[in-house]
Amino acid sequence: MKTFDYQQAFGAWDKTTDAMHAAIREWFSLYYRSRGDEGSDPNQRIAYTVVHKLVKAVFSEYKAGCDGGYRQVLEELNALAPKTMQLALVGGECYLKPYPTAHGFQFTLISRKNILVFGRDARGELTDVGTVEKSVRGKYYYTLLERRRVDGEGYLTIENKLYRSLNADHLGQPVSLGEHPDYQDLPVRWTFPEKLDGVGLIRLKTPMLNCVDESPDGVSVYAAAAGLIRLIDENEAQLAGEFRRGQSRIIASRDMLDQNDQLTQNLFIGLDEDPEQVGLTVFSPQLREQSFLARKQEYLRNIESVIGLQRGMLSDVNTMERTATEVSASAGEYALTVMDFQRAWEQCLRKTLSVCAVLGKVYGLPLGKLENLSVEWGNGVLYDEDKVWQDYKEMVSMGLVAPEVALGWRFGMAWHTEQDRAAIRNRYMSFAHGQA
Repeated sequence: MKTFDYQQAFGAWDKTTDAMHAAIREWFSLYYRSRGDEGSDPNQRIAYTVVHKLVKAVFSEYKAGCDGGYRQVLEELNALAPKTMQLALVGGECYLKPYPTAHGFQFTLISRKNILVFGRDARGELTDVGTVEKSVRGKYYYTLLERRRVDGEGYLTIENKLYRSLNADHLGQPVSLGEHPDYQDLPVRWTFPEKLDGVGLIRLKTPMLNCVDESPDGVSVYAAAAGLIRLIDENEAQLAGEFRRGQSRIIASRDMLDQNDQLTQNLFIGLDEDPEQVGLTVFSPQLREQSFLARKQEYLRNIESVIGLQRGMLSDVNTMERTATEVSASAGEYALTVMDFQRAWEQCLRKTLSVCAVLGKVYGLPLGKLENLSVEWGNGVLYDEDKVWQDYKEMVSMGLVAPEVALGWRFGMAWHTEQDRAAIRNRYMSFAHGQA
């Protein structure tokens, strides 16, 4: 289905450039494409591997918690964190759409390919956006179009339209929202009585500068390496073809093969020639495996450099001599890359909690005050937790930090109030004071 069809249905013009539309299609194609053709073999799945390794690194030791009514919201966000980051790394950005239920807040993830941008403010934040949600029910294909617009005073208006079609590639005809059970309670048009500081969708965006058209749109983590990924796919197809063409063959006359049906064409090739002239000839060409593999390793190292991955995550680190300085620089750059994505998720997390606070008032689900929110990334690439603990102990011995503060950090306990510090003393310092 073409973007133009959606624009007609929304009655608005998508500000995303043609270059960005083409890039977004390519990014998703590189990630999901598993079948190649004669000139390209995508079975190395480089895009998938990059995203998978980065997401594992970002959330390997991630923990986030809080007290009070926000706990349920945070648990839902923690469960969705890896998938949200995956979609953002593939498409450049991903949107969290919170909605209330009887059990609290739930979230829908909206990928970049299902967003139409109709307006932005001076900061690049959305002020007018259309989202597309598809579903199948019986023999019909349904498409829900939701438009969110913020007026000059900051109030959000939502409009919903439902379309039905017999063909997945066509939008079809508009129908009532009540025709689909999932949408029957949605209003056709509604304005929020509270300001949401935006369209109510929270964006997780990759931190790289847009290298496609310099717009505020986010870009895939492998946007700058897309050409290299295509070269690897082409190289892989050439290598596979080399092996197919490099099988040994025994060339014989056709009548010799006709007398024996058990001889396969994988080994024997028949020629319509004089048997006395042909006889049996073995053809066994040399393979150029090392040349293709060396070229592939160079492409992989270039991808690591462009994206900011640690050397050896994709390539074979032993294929070239490297100094200790190069090793250290590569690890440091990778740590900064992971840190950028962790910071992006933490900002998205806090913004989501802020939006849910306003939605809670609107829908009668007050969350109260956000208390003791903590986001920890563990003893991973960002910092050495054991080293930080050692630093805390040294500061305590020097009298620069109270023991309660160090113990509170170590065991994840609040230490900001006197009551908090008393609880820490009672739990961890009782023996030091000679108490039972």
